[in-house]
Amino acid sequence: MTTRKAVVECEIHQEIGWIHLNRPERLNAVIPQLVEELYGSLDKLEREGVRAAILAGRGNAFCAGHDLRHEEKPANEAELRLNIQKIQDITRKIQRVPFPVIAAVHGYALGAGCEFALGCDLIIAAQDAEFGFPEVSVGLSVTGGISHILPIAIGLVRAKELLFSGERFGASQALHLGLINKVVDHKVLAEEADKWAKRLAELPQVALAKAKFALNRGAQCDLEAAFELEIEHALATVQTIESKQAAEGFRKKGSV
Repeated sequence: MTTRKAVVECEIHQEIGWIHLNRPERLNAVIPQLVEELYGSLDKLEREGVRAAILAGRGNAFCAGHDLRHEEKPANEAELRLNIQKIQDITRKIQRVPFPVIAAVHGYALGAGCEFALGCDLIIAAQDAEFGFPEVSVGLSVTGGISHILPIAIGLVRAKELLFSGERFGASQALHLGLINKVVDHKVLAEEADKWAKRLAELPQVALAKAKFALNRGAQCDLEAAFELEIEHALATVQTIESKQAAEGFRKKGSV
């Protein structure tokens, strides 16, 4: 029995999880195995209790989208539906894990690759990063929750422009649109992502997890529901050891 080669690498260094898409010969293009292993890696990092995670790609790209040359075609509509749901589960998992996930993007981040990046909590891009949604232009549809995420990030009109045109855009435009957080030189991308992850890992983790959940949920609910969720989270965080330690540290700084 042959063992298939892993196409996603997952490592933990000092409570920071690193996930690398690893099909460099295909620019990390998406196949069912990659989706399965990416979900499994996120699940592993959650079980291991990491405090932050970084999603990146090996080789010359972050992820060039779906691998249209892949030989495994869905046998029927039910199997196709299941495959799409598994891609959507990646976005669900990223939003539900209690730690922040940072996308470190270089080269192509197209289609599903762009969806993976925008599904993360924060995005740092190299100057050579190239984003885009080519689905409509090749007769397909977006999948990973982007129909919800993109209009919230940049507005409905601009979201339609990007999806309808399928035009690729660079890191500087992505930053201008408010889709990413920072642009850096490719040589320091991993280093910068690691710095961000370590800073986040130093924060009170219960409060950080609650803030992440509240922001994700708040974008989907009305104001009154957001108020109620904030009360629930305030009651949950105010008595934690981390909260008390952080408050004491803040008071000591203020007294200097």
